[in-house]
Amino acid sequence: MKTRSNVWVLFTLGGVLVIATTLLLCSAIPAKSFKTTQLEFERVKDAYEEKETVTQKLFSDKGLTINQSEIFLRVFKKEKQLELWAKEKGANKTFQLLKTYKICSASGELGPKRKLGDYQVPEGFYVINRWNPVSNFHLSLGINYPNASDRILSDKKHPGDDIFIHGNCVSIGCMAMTDPMIKEIYIAFVEAKNAGQGLVPVHIFPSKLNDSSWDSLQVTTLDDPSLLAFWKNLKPGYEWFENKKTLPKVSVDTKGRYSFQ
Repeated sequence: MKTRSNVWVLFTLGGVLVIATTLLLCSAIPAKSFKTTQLEFERVKDAYEEKETVTQKLFSDKGLTINQSEIFLRVFKKEKQLELWAKEKGANKTFQLLKTYKICSASGELGPKRKLGDYQVPEGFYVINRWNPVSNFHLSLGINYPNASDRILSDKKHPGDDIFIHGNCVSIGCMAMTDPMIKEIYIAFVEAKNAGQGLVPVHIFPSKLNDSSWDSLQVTTLDDPSLLAFWKNLKPGYEWFENKKTLPKVSVDTKGRYSFQ
């Protein structure tokens, strides 16, 4: 942004036209905040009017301030649950569970998304990289499928895309939360991003990977050892968060396998 501009000045001196320039300092126009920009959309404004107090209370009940926190989402497909977690900003802070939402609709079966048109909800470690305040499904938050692992393991030409957490109760590979619930989740996202959180992590699992659920998953995959191997690769990431309530640093190797630090 320019902070000064040239202004041409014309005057006469002894009957001779003189052209001179001067530099004027211009005050920089401050950029709008993410929240201010979002509130220009009617659906976001309505969400704040209806759900701001309720959403703020989710944070304050845990001793947190909504506009000074970072958030994290965790999804369990079998249980049809989406968890909203938050923590104070800072490297040594741990997450607290704010609320568990019931997923209204999610298409497909247990197992990762691997190609366009398979109607699967992805499984793995993602971030929110898009947001749509005028979605066909009220409000929506897009995840970065295909991620680095998916680009290796999924169909190379047509892996699919446009996977969202959104309103309504209709799903084609997405997680539909209903309009009232997506309003709370969307507000939490807006506040976190406005407070400086660059990426909001989203971990999606076939189910809770505790002992009892893990036994059930192993039975499910008796005829599909590759699927069991994929779920075994997800398990350390699940256990990291369960034990520490902090997020691991996730990387992907050349075979599409996750590793955690």
